[in-house]
Amino acid sequence: MYKPLADEIRPRSLDEVVGQRHILGPDGMLRRIAESGQIPNMIFYGPSGTGKTTVARILAERTNRTLRKLNATTAGIADIKQIIAELDTLLTPGGVLLYLDEIQYFNKKQQQSLLEFIEDGRITLIASTTENPYFCVFNAILSRSTVFEFKPVSPAEVETAVTRAIELLNARRGEPLTLGDGVVKHISASCGGDVRKAMNALELLFSASAGRSALTLADAKAITQRSAMRYDREGDEHFDSLSALMKSLRGSDPDAALHYLARLLEAGDLLGACRRILCSASEDIGLAYPQAVPIVKACVDNALQLGIPEARLPLAEACILLATAPKSNSVVMAIDRAIADVRAGHVGPFPRELQNVHADGAGFEREQGYLYPHSFPGHWVKQQYLPDDLKDARYYEYGDNKNEQAAKAYWEKIKK
Repeated sequence: MYKPLADEIRPRSLDEVVGQRHILGPDGMLRRIAESGQIPNMIFYGPSGTGKTTVARILAERTNRTLRKLNATTAGIADIKQIIAELDTLLTPGGVLLYLDEIQYFNKKQQQSLLEFIEDGRITLIASTTENPYFCVFNAILSRSTVFEFKPVSPAEVETAVTRAIELLNARRGEPLTLGDGVVKHISASCGGDVRKAMNALELLFSASAGRSALTLADAKAITQRSAMRYDREGDEHFDSLSALMKSLRGSDPDAALHYLARLLEAGDLLGACRRILCSASEDIGLAYPQAVPIVKACVDNALQLGIPEARLPLAEACILLATAPKSNSVVMAIDRAIADVRAGHVGPFPRELQNVHADGAGFEREQGYLYPHSFPGHWVKQQYLPDDLKDARYYEYGDNKNEQAAKAYWEKIKK
């Protein structure tokens, strides 16, 4: 029977697992837990192909508990009830270690059905998820579990697994294939930190090698096109990419901004990129270079009219402009201070000078007392605009950039 290469080469011990040195290294907390033999409730969080299932299986073998496995994409309450029915019987003398893959697909009720048995220790849960567990796992489960994050595997570490897989494939083939320069490095680097993806690419390469004695770098590139991309429009990759783009613009790093823009465009997320670029113009550049707003708006309009791939040009222009522009967050700080006061109930009645006199009813006309600034020198006159309770509030502070300091100097001179 056919067995996928990724499953055939699956590590049998923690020493064989590639990557995850931060938790599985000699001093890694997860390794120390495994060596103790006392397995607590755990949640493994990280992208696919990084060893979550493999490590869970290895840990299960180190305990005297009966292993049961469920995949939340296909399992339901009936499957959970079946496991619960086995508790305290000869089938599970030491209790159950339940490995629950893709726990994010279990709803709240399904997750809650495990709670009582996790609480009294009859079930030890090891769950895995590709989504942020703090968003998708029920709080009561989360509070009784330790979360371990699995990270994408580095190309150098993937190379170890690729080399081992080549040896296995050549042994299976009988007549070894010669691999051209750069093949192993390219497959290891183009999988995006997903070891399973590297194994699948390698298996396809060998399957397509009938009648050949060598594999070239061109063959490897053909089989791994765009495979390094990790993106989920509703998952962490989506929000991380958008966050990284905006933070790179704010951090004045045009190269990083272009990198994350490229990732978004390659994933086809044109609207997400446009929205963050537009926001950055006001949030991070603001009054230090107010002309950035109309320029960036024009670039975004061009991009939306052009569509991908031509949209990359005006958006790259906008990113470079924003990343290299002077920065000021005085706008966002000012409006956030004002909103905080309003939310706290600090509002008060409108000053009479600012009220709409046309709203006064017949027989209720009152002197408004409003002073028209354009009738005074410098188009300014001292007058109270804020409600009485807030008359001394200060929300806006001039930024230390050239534009805002010039405005500050101008108004200080006028208001003398």
